[in-house]
Amino acid sequence: MLNKAPSIEKLRWIMTKLRDPNTGCPWDVKQNFASITAHTIEEAYEVVDAIEQNDFAELNKELGDLLFQVIFYSQLGQEQQLFDFDSVVAAICEKLIRRHPHVFSDADLSTDAQIKANWESEKASERQAKHNQTELSILADIPKNLPALSQAAKIQKRCSHVGFDWHDINDVFAKIEEEVLEVKEELAAEDINQAALEEEIGDLMFAVVNLCRHAKQDPETLLRRANQKFTKRFHGVEAQVSQSGQSFAQHDLEQLEQYWQQVKKQEK
Repeated sequence: MLNKAPSIEKLRWIMTKLRDPNTGCPWDVKQNFASITAHTIEEAYEVVDAIEQNDFAELNKELGDLLFQVIFYSQLGQEQQLFDFDSVVAAICEKLIRRHPHVFSDADLSTDAQIKANWESEKASERQAKHNQTELSILADIPKNLPALSQAAKIQKRCSHVGFDWHDINDVFAKIEEEVLEVKEELAAEDINQAALEEEIGDLMFAVVNLCRHAKQDPETLLRRANQKFTKRFHGVEAQVSQSGQSFAQHDLEQLEQYWQQVKKQEK
C-alpha cells in the first residue's frame, strides 16, 4: 500500500498506521474527538484564506489537510464502533440526493425560492427526526461554537423562514439607528452601567449582521475582508512612519491620519 498511487484508500491506510497503538505516531495515538476539533477549525480557516488570497497551489494543500481531518474523525469512529468513513460518505450521499429532488427525481422546483424552501423544509424535518419531536424550536442545533457573526446570521435566517423578519431594508436601517442611539445614551450616562452598555453594543452588532443578511452578504466574510484591508493600509502607515525617521510616539493623531489618507489615495 505504501508504494501505491495516492487515493482515499491509501489515505485511510496511512491513518490506521498512524493510530496503531504499538507502532503508530505517539501524538496521533493519544488524540480523541475533542482534542482535534481546534485543528479542524484552523484547517477550515486556512482553506478560506487560500481562496481569498487566490493561492490555488496552497488551496490544493489545505484541502488535503481538511480532508485528513475527516479521515481522522472517521478512524476514531471506527475504532469506537460508532461509524466509519464509508458510513460518513453514505450519509452525505443520501442527504444530498434527498435535498435535491429537482435534480435526482421528478420534483418540479424551478425557481430559486422553491429550491430554497424545499431545502429548509428538509433541514427542519431532519432536526425533528434527530430529536424525535414534532414541536422543535427552529433555532435548535445551531452550533454554539460558531463564530459569533455567523451564529447571529444563522439565527436570523432561521427566524426569517417562519416570517419573523422585516421585508423592507429601511426597517433594518431604522433598527440600527435605534440601537446606535441607545449605545450613545448609555455612554452619556454620568455613571455608566457596564452591563447595560455591553448589552446595547451587542444589540447594535446583531442589527448590523441583519443588514448584511438583508443585503445578501455574509457578515463573517465582510468583516474578515475589512480586517485585511485595514491591515494592508496600516502597513502603509507603518512604512511612512519608518520613512520619517521618527517613532509612532513622536507622531500625533493628525499626522498619522494624513499618512492614512495618503495610503488610501495610493490605492486608487
